[in-house]
Amino acid sequence: MSKSIKLAILGLGTVGTGVINLINDNLDELKRRSGRDIVITEVGTRRQRDDIDATIVQNSDLMATAASDNVDIVIEVIGGTTLAKDVIMHAIKHGKHVVTANKALLAEHGNEIFAFAEAHNVHVAYEAAVAGGIPIIKVMREGLAANKIEWLAGIINGTGNFIMTEMRDKGRPFADVLSEAQALGYAEADPTFDVEGIDAAHKLALLASIAFGIPLQFDKVYCEGITGITLQDVNYAEELGYRIKHLGFAVRRKDNGSGDGQGNNDAAGIELRVHPTLIPQNALLANVNGVKNAVLVNSHPLGQTLYCGDGAGAGATASAVMADVMDLVRVLGSKDSNNESTNGHHVPHLAFIPEQLSDTPILRAEQMITGYYLRVHAHDNPGVLADITRILSEAGINIDAILQKPAHKLGQVPVIILTLPVVESQMNLAIEKIEKLDTITDKVVRIRLDELA
Repeated sequence: MSKSIKLAILGLGTVGTGVINLINDNLDELKRRSGRDIVITEVGTRRQRDDIDATIVQNSDLMATAASDNVDIVIEVIGGTTLAKDVIMHAIKHGKHVVTANKALLAEHGNEIFAFAEAHNVHVAYEAAVAGGIPIIKVMREGLAANKIEWLAGIINGTGNFIMTEMRDKGRPFADVLSEAQALGYAEADPTFDVEGIDAAHKLALLASIAFGIPLQFDKVYCEGITGITLQDVNYAEELGYRIKHLGFAVRRKDNGSGDGQGNNDAAGIELRVHPTLIPQNALLANVNGVKNAVLVNSHPLGQTLYCGDGAGAGATASAVMADVMDLVRVLGSKDSNNESTNGHHVPHLAFIPEQLSDTPILRAEQMITGYYLRVHAHDNPGVLADITRILSEAGINIDAILQKPAHKLGQVPVIILTLPVVESQMNLAIEKIEKLDTITDKVVRIRLDELA
């Protein structure tokens, strides 16, 4: 009989408890699929838990648990980027495979952690770090291994998606929906990471590294939140056939048109950006609502594929954690040519052999290319629209649609303009000139637009 695989769980919050429940509920299925008994031998927890099986050692010393001789795989679900990093590095040093759901830690320190794991011949698995129970990491590292990924776009923060869905469907203002999200447990008491796009940027950094074979570069992700989105813009977008979603984009640009603005298009690289985006109402991502996550991947030769499901919660995250555990069980059970156990793993951490990682540059914000939704408030004077369109034309910006609403009681006219894709630097200059017009009464509201084609 093959020896049991022994797990340590560090952190007994929602996810850690969910992992214990999943193992208890599906123990026979796990054994049948892996051919091994999978047992939890130790847990790292600050306080003793009466609801934990008495055979499991409870230890407040996380370092000791991470290095225990009675542990094969360490599951880290304590969160944060300080203690979690120390514990993971300690586990690796002692020859333990690691499973983590910690996207912030990997986005900010993953290059160092993965290199350390390679040096110690162990594996760090992180399916649960992105999009909860959706197996997007496995899909991109394995299922799409023969494809060249051109771009991906994703709803990768359920809190932001819940807020945008409620604003659109029920006409509720941002602050009201955010309060409900906090009451329901979708958003933290401090919701900054969710509503300002930081959580999504962490996940995007991981996805982009796998997609394009580049090192993790979270610090180069352009990040914009949803706190400035108003019901007015949500409604105008709907009227024009679009919906506003908070999306993360990773795009391979062969030639992004960001030269000198005179046709010398000499920049190429990777766009990494998180921001509110208008997308067509009939687009697949436009119809992913509530707290659901979804990632749309465009690759060659496969084309577009969509992966959708629960992006958070005990069950979804525990499912992803245990999927990684099952992969590692198979690794621990593998044999080399001499029929001896080996700790080699099948797929590199970022899907590419470390020596083959690309130095393709990450493009700066002003080099990005998107379409735009512009909302301009102007005095109801003759020639205002002509002045605006002239400035856009002189900047080389093509207009796709214009919506002019009736004047407000203060005599101001809202003008909504959709543009075709343009380099950000050109749009910046055009908006600066528009805002200097005497007839313009407020800052121009801009939201990026993408047809997802």
